[in-house]
This record gives sequence, C-alpha cells and structure tokens, in this order.
Amino acid sequence: MTRLTDIEYLQLNKWHKFTYKLATFFLAIGPWFLSTGKAIGRFFKRCGIAIKDEVLDIIFTFVKGDWKTKVSYVVWGFGNAMRGQYLRAALFFIFEVLFILYMVFFGGMWFRKMFWPGTIGEVAVQEAWVEDPTGVIGMIKTKIYTDDSVQILLMGLLTFVFIFAAIATWRMNVKQNKILEEILASGKKIKSNKEDLRSLVDDQFHKTLLALPVLGIFFFTVVPTLFMILVAFTNYDFNHDGRENFFSWVGWDNFNALFTWGGGSSGSNMGATFGQILLWTLIWAFFATFTNYFLGMIVAMMINKKGIKLKKLWRGILVLSSAVPQFISLLYISNLFSDTGIVNGMIMAMGGERVRFWTDVEKSYIARILVIVINIWIGIPYLMLITSGVLMNIPADLYESAKIDGANAWQSLVKITVPYMFFVTGPYLLTSFTGNLNNFNVIYLLSGGGPNNPKLAYSSNGTSGVAGDTDLLITWLFKMAIGTSNDYKTASVIGIMIFIVVAFLSLVIYNLLPSNKNEEDFS
Repeated sequence: MTRLTDIEYLQLNKWHKFTYKLATFFLAIGPWFLSTGKAIGRFFKRCGIAIKDEVLDIIFTFVKGDWKTKVSYVVWGFGNAMRGQYLRAALFFIFEVLFILYMVFFGGMWFRKMFWPGTIGEVAVQEAWVEDPTGVIGMIKTKIYTDDSVQILLMGLLTFVFIFAAIATWRMNVKQNKILEEILASGKKIKSNKEDLRSLVDDQFHKTLLALPVLGIFFFTVVPTLFMILVAFTNYDFNHDGRENFFSWVGWDNFNALFTWGGGSSGSNMGATFGQILLWTLIWAFFATFTNYFLGMIVAMMINKKGIKLKKLWRGILVLSSAVPQFISLLYISNLFSDTGIVNGMIMAMGGERVRFWTDVEKSYIARILVIVINIWIGIPYLMLITSGVLMNIPADLYESAKIDGANAWQSLVKITVPYMFFVTGPYLLTSFTGNLNNFNVIYLLSGGGPNNPKLAYSSNGTSGVAGDTDLLITWLFKMAIGTSNDYKTASVIGIMIFIVVAFLSLVIYNLLPSNKNEEDFS
C-alpha cells in the first residue's frame, strides 16, 4: 500500500481516513514483529560478544600479569594484599573460604538431593519409636520427615545464586589485579585502606545507600520469581506435597498440559479454559480501564463547567464513596446481589423472578456486565480527581482559537481535550490497564470468579472443581494454588504466562502512547 502524504490524507473523507488508518495498523504488525525479532537477535549477539570479551580478558590478564596476579586466580585477594590493599584482600579471601566451606558441607548435599534420580529428595518419610512427651505412654510411633522437596528446591536455588555470586566475585578479584597493575605501570598511587573506607561515604556513597534495597529486592522479589519458574517444571501438587511424596522434574509437561485442547480427562481441556479466561481477562481489562477513564473525564468536565454550583460538594460526595475501604464495599455489594440479597428481595416483591447474578451459568454475561458496572462506581471518583487536575491545565486559548475557527463543543472535545488528556495521562492508562489484568480484589470479592462453569477445568491434576466465567488469570491461579487441588505446578505456569502477556502488552501499548511517540506536540 502506498503511504499518503499529510496533504493527501487530509483530502480523504472520514470513512477513507478510517480504512487507511486500519490498513496502516495491520500492515505495520509484520514489520513490528520483524524489528522486534531483530532487536532480540541483536541483544543475544551483544551478550555473546560480551561473554567472549570477558573470557579473552581473563586469559590475557593471566598471560600478561605478574606472579601476584597469577596467584590471585587461586587465592582470591592475594594480589591486593601484596600491593597494600589489605581490606579488599581480606574481603575477597573470606568470601572464598566461606564459599568453599559452604559447597563442601552444604551446597553439594543440596545439589545431590535436588537432582536425585526420579525425585527431588533422597530419603522419604520414615517411622520411628520415640518417647511420649506427655508421659502417659512409654513409647509412641511417629513419622520422621528426613527430606522436604520444597526446602531442597529452595536451597538448591540459593546455592546456584551463591555460585553465580562467587563467579562474579572471582571475576572482580581478577579485574582488580589488572587495574592495579595498570595504575602502578602509569606511576600513580594505589588507594589506601583509609581511602577505600572513605570512598564508601564519598564518591561511592550511592553504592552504600543502594546495597540494602538491592539485596531486599533480590531476596524478596527475584528469588521467589525464580522459585516459581522452577516449580513450573515439576509435578508439585496435592498428590506430591514434597514431604509424604516427593515431587520431581517433569520438563515441559505442565506447559503442554496447559495448551492441550479437547475433551475427556480432567486436564484435557486446560487449553480451552486458558484461552477463554485469557480472552475474558483482556476484555475485562479494556472495559475496566476505559469506562472509568472516559466516564471519570466526563464527570470532571461536568463539575468543572462554568455555571455549576456547589462544585466542592459534588467532588466531596464522589471522594467520600472512595474513602470507604474497598474490601468492605465490595463484600457489601456482593451480598446485595446475592441470590437472597436485597436486590432479589425487591425484584420478587414487585412480582419478578429471582435473578441469580453470580451463579447463573447459562446467563454468565449478567455477572460479567455487573462486575464491569460496579467497577465503574469504584473507579470514577479517582479518575475524576486525576482528570480534573489535567482539564484545568489545558490552555484556554486552544478552545478560544477553535471557537473562532467555528468548532463546536464536540469537535473541541475530540480535537483538543481527548488528545491532550491522552498525552498527559498515557502512562497512567498503561499502568491502569496492566493493573486491571491482575485486578484480584474486584473479581474475587464480588463474584468469587463465578458463576462456576463445569466446562472450564479447575486444575490439571485430576481433582474436582471448576473455574468461573468471571475468573481472571490471577483468580484462576489463586483457586488452583490455594483451593482443594493445590495444583502449584500449573499455577506457576499460569504465573509465567501472566508475566508474558502483561510484558508483551505493556511494550506494545507503551510504543503506541502519544506521550512516547509525539513528545513535542504539547510541549
């Protein structure tokens, strides 16, 4: 398709403009995927080059280095000690000693049990006679849990982390020797121990401040994420709890089960379930984001309009509705629309039939529409506050110029207000959309994911139970992990898929945001 110039595009009518934009969008998908693939390829190429450069630097440092540097390859910190940097030398050497002791007495054991043939664990539960702690009976038989697959998997992961940290520390030790040799060769002075300590509160103070937060992020965010990824490659569930019955490595079986379509066994329709819940998750996120956004904007424009009296009162009423804890509000509204709730009582009092808002599988669209409408009531006050601030900062001369040019109220809204709002609040829209993809509270507290649909698989380990028609991926994951099935393996796979979906959509939407593409338009 031939790309039109700006003048040629402006000469088109509305329908041709729409079809031209639509065709341009779909034609841009292929090149976008191609450029993304090339970017990924360039990333891995740079990684390969970086690894090659590091290996060559290590080899050349050993070949060209003096005997102090060569000894440092085995005894960490030796070169620093011989050149007067005793503090750094002590830290390197202590780390090496701790690493060796850990691997000899603990790390090797965790590795052996982690990769034990057949299961993650070596010795299963045993029975033994022990003394009765109450003293009523002399000896009682009890179970002794020798190994725990969960503990072994976690400690094995931490051992891998320790090994990578040791490799990075060893590389730093080698690089330090190279730098020290270059400093001495140039005739400059090496930092003393006092200067090293002083630098921690001076030119290296940023590293001192960031050390603790980075460690916290690593141990409380990165390690749990890596643990979840490892669980996705095991058969960890109710039938393999890790104590009574060890779980084991199963490779890609859990991913294959999630994308299996068909009918029959309890886990055979997991692919259909995943596809349907993913589709509803995207639909929910779209409507939950944009209904709140546009309706909040309209409410803000109505309140801010000239001539409206008691503006503070209307804003206060809306803000007051959001001041009540969401947990209480959602549970209360859920009970209002329950089968025996007030709403059904009023319907039946007027001669109507009971409406099963949360439990009617045949009319599940009622529950879906209802959660979207209730979410509007929850979200409008917050969006009203955000958009009010933005609307009051739109230059008034833009509207005056448009009015002089003959634009009506609708044209001013479409051509000035909405583009300006998208430009300023684009990043918020992105975070709101991704947040709604994982909006656990609204769905779980209102409908509990219901109405439960027997056609939707609950888990893949043969336990009973079904997913609901208003379940999001996050609520489905929760039910699968916390419910009677304890299907942790499939829940971990779904967690990985949620990350992939959210990351992909975030990247695509971010590149389409006006605030990213057209930064100069409203500057």
